[in-house]
Amino acid sequence: MNLDWSVIPASAGLLFHGALITIALTVLTMAIAMPCGIVVAMLRESRFKPVSFLATCFVELFRNIPILLVVYWAFYVMPVVLDVSFSPFVTGLVALSLNNTAYNSETFRSGIRSIRKGQTEAALALGMSEMEAFRKIILPQALRRVLPVLATTWVTLFKDTSLVSVIAVGDLAHTAMQIRSQTFRVLEMLTAMAAIYWLLGYPQAKIADWIRKKFGVME
Repeated sequence: MNLDWSVIPASAGLLFHGALITIALTVLTMAIAMPCGIVVAMLRESRFKPVSFLATCFVELFRNIPILLVVYWAFYVMPVVLDVSFSPFVTGLVALSLNNTAYNSETFRSGIRSIRKGQTEAALALGMSEMEAFRKIILPQALRRVLPVLATTWVTLFKDTSLVSVIAVGDLAHTAMQIRSQTFRVLEMLTAMAAIYWLLGYPQAKIADWIRKKFGVME
């Protein structure tokens, strides 16, 4: 077997750019999926049944189909159905955000439901409105309770962004596959891609472990 590891330093610039795209996708997806997840969680808890039903349908749809299928649907079907056309990057961002919003909403809903109703009742007795009680009492506690889960979701999302490479988003996975096809250095580029993902993902996993120990709520 003739290996040529020099292809890795020779392609360092392209790999670095792909890694930046991967990080950008992760950050932007979570920036969208966190507030949207809170909104969907609140809608699922709504006393107005049609609203709660629609929010539940959204969650159960995107939580129970493969994210790769969501990516394909957003890229091939959405432009036809909605008559809109997005770049591969934006399309991938939309697909990842829809999937993670569904998961985040359930995470937040679990956090909200873990708060004792007596705290809300006490806030109402002090003259707060239901929205004020939710914003000042329930939401801060729920965020603390779900923070460890969100940290783990972040780490998972970082790896899942590689799925958008199938629609030609220039992330780390897509860039490495392009270099592989041009240089015919399969083992070298797959090894480099795995090493870069590990080097970027391992510190994030350790931070997630620290957050779980620091902020995990034990009852």
